[in-house]
Amino acid sequence: MPRDYAKEYREYHSKPEQKKRRAGRNAARRLMEIAGKAKKGDKKDVHHKDSNTLNNERSNLRVEGRSKNRSRK
Repeated sequence: MPRDYAKEYREYHSKPEQKKRRAGRNAARRLMEIAGKAKKGDKKDVHHKDSNTLNNERSNLRVEGRSKNRSRK
């Protein structure tokens, strides 16, 4: 069965809580790019050590490979 992307957005991605979490992840990425730790297109993720995407303190962030970062729950 094919994915219904419109339904996914409507029921999950458009919720205010998810928008804030996404904004936190984007802000963390920008901070790491400014610090010179990450570059556009480097195929790396910014990892939040405490898993809280709203906590963007420098001590809570690190850059690591996609597969390692996405293997955690």
